[in-house]
Amino acid sequence: MPSPRSADHPAVPPPQRDTVDALISQTQRLRGGLDAVRRDTVADLGGTDDAQVRWQRALCELAVHQLDDLDRHLGELREGLLADPPRTDEGTEADATETGTEADAGAAAEAPAESDGTGRGSLLSRVGSAEWNLLSDEVTWSDELCRIFGRDPADGGLTLDELPSWVFSEDQPILTAMVTDCLVDGKPIDGEFRVVRADEVVRTVHMAGEPVLDTDGSTASMWAVLRDVSELRRSERAVRESRDTLSHQRRIARTERRLAVEVQEAVLPPWRGSLRLPSGDGFPGAAPAADGAALDIAAHYLPSESSAQIGGDWYDALELPDGRTLLSVGGLTGHGVTATCGMAMLLGAVRGMAVAGIEPGPLMGRLNQLLAVSSQPALVGAACGQYDPRTRTLVWAQAGHPAPLLFRDGTGRPLRSPDGVLLGATTGATYTQSEERLEPGDLLVLHTGRLAQDAEGATERLLALAPRLTAAHGAQECVRTVAEAFGDEPRENDACVLIARVTGARP
Repeated sequence: MPSPRSADHPAVPPPQRDTVDALISQTQRLRGGLDAVRRDTVADLGGTDDAQVRWQRALCELAVHQLDDLDRHLGELREGLLADPPRTDEGTEADATETGTEADAGAAAEAPAESDGTGRGSLLSRVGSAEWNLLSDEVTWSDELCRIFGRDPADGGLTLDELPSWVFSEDQPILTAMVTDCLVDGKPIDGEFRVVRADEVVRTVHMAGEPVLDTDGSTASMWAVLRDVSELRRSERAVRESRDTLSHQRRIARTERRLAVEVQEAVLPPWRGSLRLPSGDGFPGAAPAADGAALDIAAHYLPSESSAQIGGDWYDALELPDGRTLLSVGGLTGHGVTATCGMAMLLGAVRGMAVAGIEPGPLMGRLNQLLAVSSQPALVGAACGQYDPRTRTLVWAQAGHPAPLLFRDGTGRPLRSPDGVLLGATTGATYTQSEERLEPGDLLVLHTGRLAQDAEGATERLLALAPRLTAAHGAQECVRTVAEAFGDEPRENDACVLIARVTGARP
């Protein structure tokens, strides 16, 4: 709405129509691009409804509101440039005031309240004008402003005395301050307040205007443009709330990751180099190891590339009371604290049963029974072996897990797998065990099968490393070789690798 101004206000030159047309074209191009982004975003999200999704949707909706409002404002400006007759510098202030007010009211009355297809209504149905004449006490409201307030245009507008009764009590001081500053000090109006209509619908209204000065410089009237910004504010509130929710969930995720890392570090052996097992004095009464039959052991944990959460994979080596060495790797489904706590429980059970002298096959069966009565069911793949340095034999069992790889004389092969399904998949499952005789210089590679996206592909790539692994000087060098080969792999899950090398010379 062009404001009626006193003669001492300089006239502002109107914008050029071609400039406005160019701005409208740019806005519409942006709107089309935003629609494409919104469609792609919803399609990529696949119907999920987490905090990240709600935040993205809210941002899209807010951007839509902003661009729609800008496009309609520019459209109204263009229509005004096309419809307004050229003005001259002649004429009195009264002529200018009457022409501006009547033209605005007439244009508003003739404009239909059309729908834009989104349920929000057109610009003209959400923007209205008002003028309060202090000399004649006349109140002039446009039909659009009456509709924003839920009033019949035939009933006319509200006086400045009546207006506060329609405003939220908390917002009444805001309105009073704006009106007082305008009428008394001649300051422009710019602020928002909430209106409660007769039908109990609450609308948020932005009010912008200025005083109209009389010839003597006193305030003769006050005019204003009032815009219904309820949906815009709802969109902004949705963005804030979803952003706060997302930030809260991210804080929770960081906390859970820290806890998961602490659990993992507390449970897994903190190896920074190779260990030689058995030592021969780890347990009282342990049988001495055969000469040159100790194991040189190293391990490595490879985190997932696609998840910020730590998984439930483990590796372990432990000297047993009878002189044998426990070797185990495995992994639970899932990520986070639940998975790492489940891993800690299972690893403790494996260690306890192995120390108690339970063989790998029966040990797997009891682990399966443990998962069957657990309050948090899970599927677990695992391989567990016990190496006897006196006979250089490895007895091992597996539960839905890749077989250990044996490297000898520059070549490698998987060990023959005994029967065994995933732990937790079915009750009463039977797990058999296999035996393999090792020689000095042999290399055992146990891994969780998640080094690459394809478990079979990971096995083939490990076997292809046979010349480098068998030529390495120790287990730690072998681990570095595997980490270099698979370190940049885009894994969806965490992975572990444990390498044990039989030391000593061949007879």
